[in-house]
Amino acid sequence: MNEIHVRVLDKDEWATYRDVRLRALRESPEAFVASAEEEEAFEDSVWQERMERSRRILAVDGEDVIGVVSVGTGHRTGIPGAGELFGLWVEPPRRGSGVARRLMEKAARVGREVGLKQLVYWVGTDNGRAVAFASSFGFRPTDDRRPMRIRGVDEEDADSEEMMMVYPLTDTGGVPTSL
Repeated sequence: MNEIHVRVLDKDEWATYRDVRLRALRESPEAFVASAEEEEAFEDSVWQERMERSRRILAVDGEDVIGVVSVGTGHRTGIPGAGELFGLWVEPPRRGSGVARRLMEKAARVGREVGLKQLVYWVGTDNGRAVAFASSFGFRPTDDRRPMRIRGVDEEDADSEEMMMVYPLTDTGGVPTSL
């Protein structure tokens, strides 16, 4: 195993993002709202536009892409000063090895660099591992819930729900913000 590097993709690296996103959708379809089949049909312009909307952060080991996460820096959350963390994926053999933490650390740095005050992360309430991981990183649960968006299931019929977890990016009364 080489040294793991985590970096923000440049906007012209949309094909690299497309490839890892499609790989994640194929490997972990239950973890995403979209499907690989849907996104494989996207025109190149859709992938390029996605790079404009959010920062894409990649984890690599040598030449191998081993993880990805996105930070939405627009007003997708509806909360002033908040960005959204989404699309976190680490290849299965690397899970539990610190790759996800490295991606989250870089996401927090990116959020601070673009002036965000907090990151929002929607996590399935029945996904104990994800909730525990986000909590160990410093995300705190809120009372905000929404139906889990599952492909092919109407929100009214969804049994599962997601909770909003929030991570402060500024000094808020002693909460540590440096990583």
